[in-house]
Amino acid sequence: MNILVIDTSTSLASIAIAVGEQIVAESLVNTNRTLSARLVPEIERLLETAGLAISDIDLFASSVGPGSFTGVRGGIATIQGLALAGGKPCAGFSSLAMLAMNFSLSKALVCPMLDARKSEVYAAVYSCSSPLPSPCINDCVLPPTAFLDQITAVTKESVIFVGDGAQRYHDPIAEQLGNQAIFAPFSLHTPNSANGILLALHASRCGELLEPSQLLPVYLRASDAELMKIKAPCTDIAR
Repeated sequence: MNILVIDTSTSLASIAIAVGEQIVAESLVNTNRTLSARLVPEIERLLETAGLAISDIDLFASSVGPGSFTGVRGGIATIQGLALAGGKPCAGFSSLAMLAMNFSLSKALVCPMLDARKSEVYAAVYSCSSPLPSPCINDCVLPPTAFLDQITAVTKESVIFVGDGAQRYHDPIAEQLGNQAIFAPFSLHTPNSANGILLALHASRCGELLEPSQLLPVYLRASDAELMKIKAPCTDIAR
């Protein structure tokens, strides 16, 4: 099975292509404000590098969030379009689960944490002692201190913090958790779509593949536009 996986939950778009269980091409691209212009050309470049055509891909997969609203939406739309054009299935997975897999087979719990802005983080806690991550605290969006309270209520063991949210809130995490907190080195804070290959294969083997229209984003909170619509006063224009 030939698999194409992308992650666009942060400003760094990650793309990987696998033939069977072998990664044949991988790329990491800074797409801040340029996702729509750079994503498809980079996919095309990777396919050429791998010696494949888009028609050779059997499964298209993407993280579905949480993360950047624009990034998640753009990535899913790209995968949907490619899959629909070729009549191929899709798979979706949590961007936090994929990030946690940077520490696959770790004995310590892993807390992937992305900056959600507005003084909040997208975060979860996963057991990564097996190749596939298992959630201990499900994906959510909370102020950092409130999420850290959940961690201390669940475990007193060491927890590895990874992601741009962990980098931004390094000091509050260290202050609240002390020696319980372990911070990933800078090279491991980046999402890696090669991890998504495992998640896509798992979805295929478990019969959890989706039609392109079924691949939907998971934002965890309403967008600014949706919040503005909710807050906007109703205007009676009837005369």
